[in-house]
Amino acid sequence: MGASRRVELGRIGAPFGLNGWVHVSSYTDPPEALLTYPEWDLSRAGASLGRRRLIEGRTHGARLVARLEGIEDRDAAAGLTGVSVEVEREALPEAPEREYYCADLIGLTVRNTEDRLLGTVAYFVDAPAGAVMVVEESQGEGKRKEHWVLADPSHLLQVDLTAGRILVDWPVELE
Repeated sequence: MGASRRVELGRIGAPFGLNGWVHVSSYTDPPEALLTYPEWDLSRAGASLGRRRLIEGRTHGARLVARLEGIEDRDAAAGLTGVSVEVEREALPEAPEREYYCADLIGLTVRNTEDRLLGTVAYFVDAPAGAVMVVEESQGEGKRKEHWVLADPSHLLQVDLTAGRILVDWPVELE
């Protein structure tokens, strides 16, 4: 896997109470799985804010609330609003067979069953029908085209993490 990578698993929201607690939106399934990671790497707009130890956390309505080491009052908690919660990729459990973490697919080359190079995976979008893999194709002179491919088993025919490529059943005519 090479260099250590961080994966965003949640985002800190508004303060909760007066004693340094924060609301947290979790991207894990189930949401409370985020609370199993004892240390959170925090970042804002891609810039690291350091690592904080999770003191305690629990579910609260549809979200979580948590208290982090060194955050003792509402003002300190407010300073974390909008901050990303990340963990080292290596800390994530192994994905089940034929399932992949989005972070592992970013940067992989994508070809369709007609052997047309679609480009490389740039990012993912959560849509009502499920995750969508956004594949960017270079069209020269700094121009890029995006292919939005549903990231489900019926379209992701083969993923080869070692070779860095994905085969998709996604005819360009669908666009």
